[in-house]
Amino acid sequence: MQLEGKVVVVTGGGNGIGEGMVRRFVAEGANVLAADLDAEAVRSVAEETGSLGVAADVSMEESIFELVETAESELGPIDLFCSNAGIGPSGGVEMSNEMWQKIWEINTMSHVYAARACLPGMLARGEGYLLQTVSAAGLLTNLGAAAYSVTKHAALAFAEWVSVTYGDRGIKVSALCPQFVQTDLLADLASDPNVAQWVKTSTISVEEVAEAVVRGLEAERFLILPHPEVETFFQRKATDYDRWLAGMRKLQASLDLEM
Repeated sequence: MQLEGKVVVVTGGGNGIGEGMVRRFVAEGANVLAADLDAEAVRSVAEETGSLGVAADVSMEESIFELVETAESELGPIDLFCSNAGIGPSGGVEMSNEMWQKIWEINTMSHVYAARACLPGMLARGEGYLLQTVSAAGLLTNLGAAAYSVTKHAALAFAEWVSVTYGDRGIKVSALCPQFVQTDLLADLASDPNVAQWVKTSTISVEEVAEAVVRGLEAERFLILPHPEVETFFQRKATDYDRWLAGMRKLQASLDLEM
């Protein structure tokens, strides 16, 4: 996909990876609607980039449907919907049911809601693109964050299903799977001195992620991996699962992460 002239929606567009994508997509000549729960942040990004800024709560299906209606009425049929918003609190099985449900709604169900809202129009036109920000945690796992890992695995499975089910009807799907990126989410993780150095060694900027996204969309690749090493880790996991699990346990012990 070439972005020039395309109508694009980006959720989580008020900061982090979403903001980076909004800025890059506008620079590529796309007509962008940026959405975020933080109304002030997304309005600021919209004013600076000349995009359309809308407040939205992706955990609510009706909010995503309203978002799609706004984009279509203001900009035209959606060519690319980037379901990017997500949260990543740390914690394990002890996390409350309410928090597990909240993470599930935002990290997984928001992708379902976006597809449900966009697919009818895209299928009628015979073309459309869904980009889902999944995270390397969806391919591997995230130490110390059970719900994040589980919901990101589910998001990847849903992206696969949409690609298999609708790929021959003109629907393209990409799963963006970065590892560590310079965002507020990473700042919380890196505040732990046990993991700060580990994180620092493989952290990239949101601009580098946006560049990888543009190149991935051009090639229409399913997996977009801003960190090339993630592909190697994923291959190791697939070829020797037990060895990979042992290695992850060793890494967890070296970082002194106890659950």
